[in-house]
Order: sequence, then structure tokens, then C-alpha cells
Amino acid sequence: MSIKHTKKSTLVFLLIILCVFLIGYIVIVYTGSWGHDLEYNANAIVAEENNLLPENNVTEASENISGKTAVINEENEIIVTHINTPEPVKALYMSAWVAGSKDFRSSLVKIIDETELNAVVIDIKDSTGRISFAINDPEIIEYGSVENRINGIKSTIDTLHSKNIYIIGRISVFQDPYMTKIKPEWAIKKMSDGGVWKDKKGLSFLDPTKKEAHDYILKIAKKSYEMGFDEINLDYIRYPSDGNMKDINYNLKEGETRADNMETFFKYISSELKKEINIPLSADLFGLTTEAIDDMGIGQVWEKTLPYFDYLAPMVYPSHYPTGYSNFTNPAVHPYEVIDRSIKGAIVKTEAQGFNIAKIRPWLQDFDMGATYTKELVRDQIKAVNDNKLNSWMLWDPSNKYTPAALIIEKNN
Repeated sequence: MSIKHTKKSTLVFLLIILCVFLIGYIVIVYTGSWGHDLEYNANAIVAEENNLLPENNVTEASENISGKTAVINEENEIIVTHINTPEPVKALYMSAWVAGSKDFRSSLVKIIDETELNAVVIDIKDSTGRISFAINDPEIIEYGSVENRINGIKSTIDTLHSKNIYIIGRISVFQDPYMTKIKPEWAIKKMSDGGVWKDKKGLSFLDPTKKEAHDYILKIAKKSYEMGFDEINLDYIRYPSDGNMKDINYNLKEGETRADNMETFFKYISSELKKEINIPLSADLFGLTTEAIDDMGIGQVWEKTLPYFDYLAPMVYPSHYPTGYSNFTNPAVHPYEVIDRSIKGAIVKTEAQGFNIAKIRPWLQDFDMGATYTKELVRDQIKAVNDNKLNSWMLWDPSNKYTPAALIIEKNN
């Protein structure tokens, strides 16, 4: 081989390495979440092109006041410190990619430091099915479901806890195209040929009736709590919402419904997570569950979720409500009215079941869809929550670019 050819090959190799590095950096800095019933791509660029569908008694007082508790991590015998659930919780969402990027993460921590926020929601497992950090478990290692997006998860948790930031770990439960490929026997199947069912985007779901899927989620939740996450948040706790719905095999036993199957999962996961330590547990639900009188075809019923979670988080994003909701042509530009009506529905349903309305902790919109979300539109949503005598909420933006001006500046730095 000539020297000239060798130099050319070396240059090409170096250019390839540089391109890979740049692409990786862009993904880490700009990737949002694919999940949360917002059909965004990784960078949240094509959001407005997508056709989106609308979307227990409070735990003991000792679990709901500021403070810290400690548990022993059974694997390493390390004392892990947890922050008890603050009252109220005011959180923002942070994707795993952002949590793994020191500079981007620090910019969001700065917002929490300087405003009324006191909590963060970080992906443990998003709707791609990939787990965000290394978990030392033979089964999880065998499945290969870890994609190490957050290097040094313990250090990240310690840094957040040092600032007294409450950490909520989000697990996308049933939408999981990774595990349905690894374990197709766990997947929702087609009625027509018994193959793995996929929605209109080609995504597949775990079958909510599969005990193996329940145990897999349970293991991820337990291990994450042992690593220092303060609360476990379950998202995508539903059947699919789009695609060829007539071809879904819901795997229903005689006399049972989709909502019954979901409730069986809720009961199991709650009892297991609270068996030895009362791990705080929250559930994300479609916004319309606060008013719907059926399961909307996805198995979500507000009343069947209440007994098993400490907090219910309806995704009451105004942009997700259909034209004509409350006689609005575009509900997205009427955030106060949409949130007010939605929360009132949640309160009626919650009190009718004899539960404390402090269980209600909605997700609010801080992303542009249906309207440009200014500080006024974000603040209108918070006002609607407060006017209904609730004070906890969480902000969602899949691109993790929030509006600090919408938040109360009340901390001295």
C-alpha cells in the first residue's frame, strides 16, 4: 500500500470519527423524550406535524413533609438518602439525554434553584424501552435494555439531593418497542395472525396481562428507588390509542375489561412497591380521564387508578383537547379555562371515591403546540390549579426548554 493511499485512508477515518462525535453531541444536547403521549420525534422538531389525540388516600404524613430518610441498597450495602415528598411538588421534566449532559442539566438545575420549583422528573425508562443508566441485575443485563444515557447516575442523584431537589423517576410502562422485540411473547398480539401488533407509527406495546412484564417493570422500579430516586412515576399505563384497533387482541378473560386488566397491574405494582418501604408512587393519565365516563378504549379509568397511587397526574395539556372542547375552536389558546374544567372534573371524581384531592398533581404544558406558549399562558395554567385549591404540578416540554419567567422567583442565591 502506498504512503499516499495510507494518508488518505487515515484522513477519511479521522473525518468519520469527527462526524460520529458531532452527531452524538447533538443528540445528547437536543434530544427530548419520545414518550408521554406526545408523539414528538427525538428533537421535538416535528411536533406540530403530528396528529395528536387528546389526552388512595394521601400517604402517611411522615411521607409528605420535607425531610430525608435513608435506606440500605441491598446490592452494595450503601446507605442511600431519599428526600421525603415535599408539599407542594413543583417539578419540571428532564429527559435522560439531558440528565446525562452536565451543561444542559446544570441549566435546568439553575432554574429550579432560582424559582418556586423544587423537583425534577427524569426518565428511568422512556417509551423507546431503553433504560437510561446501568442497573446491576443479571436479568436486565441479559436483556440488554440498558442504553447508558446517564453516566454516573449516583453522582447525578447526589448532586440534585445536595440542592434538596426531589427526584421523580419516570418509567414508560407498556409502550416498549425494545422489549417486545426481545420478548415477543410479552407483546400485545394481532387478532388476525397472532403477530406483534404495531400502531400507526410502527410502535409496539407490552401486554398488560403478562405477569412477566409486570415483574420486569417492578424490578426496574425497585432498583431505581434503591439507587436514590425518591418517587416512581408510571407513564404509558394504557393500551394503544391509534392504529388498527380492530386487530388488537386485548387478551380479556370472560367478564373482564381493559380497565380491569389495568387495575390488576396497578394493584400488583402498588402492593409490591409498598410492601417493605412505602415508596411514593404516581401515575400519568390522559387528561380526558378527569371527565370521561368510559376507558376511552385504552383501559384508563380515573376511579380504578385512585386507590393504588399516591398521586395521579392527568396530562391536561390544552393543545391536546379537540376542537369544540368547551366550545373553543382552539383550546390551546384558552389554557386557564381548559385546566380549570379538567381539574374540577378530577376533584369531583376523587371526592366521590372518598380520597383527598391532594392526590391530584397535573402535568402542565410548557411547549409550543396549537399556540406559542408565553409566560402568560404557562402562568394561566398554574393559576387554574391554584384557584381549585391544589398546589402541586409538573411542567412538560419534550425539548426541555422551559419558561423561567412564568415561575415565581422566590429563592435567594
